[in-house]
Amino acid sequence: MKKSMLGIDIGTGSIKLVTKDQCVLIDTAENVFENDHFIAFDGMSEIFKTAVKEHGIRNKKVSLILPDEDLYFSRTTLPLMSEKQLKVNLPYEFSKIVGKDADQYPRIQEIAASNPLVLETKLLKQLINETAFAASVQESRPILTGVHFVLSDNKELKTVATDSHRMSQKVITLEKNGDNFDVVIPSRSLREFTSVFSDDIETVEVFFANNQILFRSEHISFYTRLLEGNYPDTDRLIPTEFNTEATFNVANLRFAMERARLLSNATQNGTVKLEFKNGVVSSHVHSPEVGRVNEEIDTSAVSGEDLSISFNPTYLIEALKAIDSEQVVIRFISSVRPFTLVPEGNEQGFIQLITPVRTN
Repeated sequence: MKKSMLGIDIGTGSIKLVTKDQCVLIDTAENVFENDHFIAFDGMSEIFKTAVKEHGIRNKKVSLILPDEDLYFSRTTLPLMSEKQLKVNLPYEFSKIVGKDADQYPRIQEIAASNPLVLETKLLKQLINETAFAASVQESRPILTGVHFVLSDNKELKTVATDSHRMSQKVITLEKNGDNFDVVIPSRSLREFTSVFSDDIETVEVFFANNQILFRSEHISFYTRLLEGNYPDTDRLIPTEFNTEATFNVANLRFAMERARLLSNATQNGTVKLEFKNGVVSSHVHSPEVGRVNEEIDTSAVSGEDLSISFNPTYLIEALKAIDSEQVVIRFISSVRPFTLVPEGNEQGFIQLITPVRTN
């Protein structure tokens, strides 16, 4: 099992919290300490960060890494440290944990902080939430586990993720120009970014260096590696001509798919069939062991040819969760060609694509 570690570098009037979970490094400053200490904590990082921030550390200089064990702190907790040990005094309990050599803790590679790209934090988090879910979780093609960020013409920012079965792409125009770039950032790191940077942080600076990227605010520096390799050309996957089109209420369609998924999980291929016939749209699932679902789905508009198409309902549900709009337009070519989803109006330059499943 892989372990996570937390390094705490305590200096005069400040503290830096540095974690490394595979490829993620975080550096946070808080003005709460007076003495010089260093502690690298392996294991319950979030609990220990909270305890340190609220109660402080006062004792001799220390350098250690703790094993991956659970620690519990109350509001009266005051950790007392000696060489290569951590002592935790509670009103009703005393604990001592044997540490490791702090030289084992990784060091942060410095990145030249010049000419940054400045983005609104909320905007960057929105881009991540709209695309990162579609990235692959399989390491067989590592490049697909990341999100492709491309800045062209100094202001056109495209973010796209795909696992080869679905794709999500968002294109925006930045208010301020920046230097063009083409990078692939691990989706796991981006999800960590959304947790670390709260919405009250207005802007974040972005720096690039070799195979790393740095996101920096006033008190947080978030480092992550970049994925190496050529990201596939996803623009060619997006169709431009369609034979069937329907407009749905996002919430209603999502709930219908969630109901259908309950039975589709019991079927051999785990799919849901969506049928368009005489202007009526319905979903169908049949499991001999569990039962059958036949549900007519409300639409705002339907046009084009009749169609019957099967797909993984989880892909559609997750795509709908990423849409911040009441209505979604879904367009189809045929039962064996990928279909697209765009928010109604699509002023946001947001498009998703889902590949159907061939069934008998």
